[in-house]
Amino acid sequence: MDQHCSSTKTLVAIDVAKFHDDVLIECPDGSRRRMRIANTRTDWEKLAALLGGLGAPCEIAFEATGDYHRPLASFLDRKGYTLHLVSSIAVARTRDALFNSWDKNDPKDAQVILHLLKTGATQEFHDPLKSGYHDLLEIANTYQQISHRKVGLWNTIATHYLPLYFPEAEQYSHSSRAEWFTQLLILAPCRAAVAKYSETEFRKAARKIGGAKTDKMRWLTDFHRTALDSIGLPVSEESEAIRMFRLVLGEYLAVCKLRARLEKEIVERLKDHPDYQRLQTIPGIGPILALIILAESGDMRRFSHHRKFLKYCGLDLSTEQSGQFRGTSKLSKRGNARLRYAFWMAGAVAVRARENTFRQKFERYIRRDPQNGDLRRKAYTAVAAKIARVAYAIVKAGIDYRRFHEVASPGGGVRSPRSVEALATS
Repeated sequence: MDQHCSSTKTLVAIDVAKFHDDVLIECPDGSRRRMRIANTRTDWEKLAALLGGLGAPCEIAFEATGDYHRPLASFLDRKGYTLHLVSSIAVARTRDALFNSWDKNDPKDAQVILHLLKTGATQEFHDPLKSGYHDLLEIANTYQQISHRKVGLWNTIATHYLPLYFPEAEQYSHSSRAEWFTQLLILAPCRAAVAKYSETEFRKAARKIGGAKTDKMRWLTDFHRTALDSIGLPVSEESEAIRMFRLVLGEYLAVCKLRARLEKEIVERLKDHPDYQRLQTIPGIGPILALIILAESGDMRRFSHHRKFLKYCGLDLSTEQSGQFRGTSKLSKRGNARLRYAFWMAGAVAVRARENTFRQKFERYIRRDPQNGDLRRKAYTAVAAKIARVAYAIVKAGIDYRRFHEVASPGGGVRSPRSVEALATS
């Protein structure tokens, strides 16, 4: 019999929502009690007092609901209760099986969560605040939001403002000089703003912007001549339309500077973090990807085997099989999407390096048909999974990446001799 079915424990299922939580309590004698609590300190204290007065150890399960479950889980954890996390997919599938219906409501979900808790179909809840990874998680989330904002603003500029007022300017844009080019566009957002300068005057005004100490004379001369022949709308530089264009350009510039500042802060904050530095010894993983992996994974040492970590990432394979039919194995994609993104990006960078076994794996995978797009996609996926195994291995074993094949230490849990590789990649 599963330990959760023990008659000496009180089992609690909580369906978390934004304003109220539905609670279903099953006492050791089998009796049940329902209650609804508001997300307030007073109601949480009442719940804790009720559970404490039952005279039996409590195990509490809940389904992740956005971030609304985090404060309640932290509160209950500080009270000393054992917490379990229930998969949203498990709740949906079990609800269909138990009630033979697709409809849902909060009291019904609480019953499903209690059923999963009793059968042991739950996961251990790891609170990022308690484990010390909350700050890293917030830094990574903030960086992601800033990056998304930057991309969104540039898409607005490239698909709306530039086509209207200076279509030819987009060919001059480049990510490595995004801030300088944005300042140049603020100076010269349309033909009228450039036409008031001679070539010499324009180069002189543009050089005041700053940027990299490289000779831009030819570049600026070409930009000036292109602007004079622009097919953009013939609007005045003092028009409200151009003022709005400059307003958006200023916001984009501010976001660029904010992201650059945050990148420097990340490197400075984590420069002494051993796992952060160790992850960057893997080809394809730089400061930002190392931060994402560290923040989203938490302490990788809690996973007893690399397969469990791959499943957490959603990089494990699933196959549909019935009778004589067996489908193609594919990624389950049931884990952490941001971790999959980080390892995929790392793999895409690693296969472009001159020498490492990730590139070798990629080349072996596509050897039979190098131009096959589907095969290349599968090869990138295989490389991403391998990088995830290596990341787990070096953190668990406490060693840096090495090129030469070497089996990790017994505590690493990695059986493949290719899972731990080298610092040198060239």
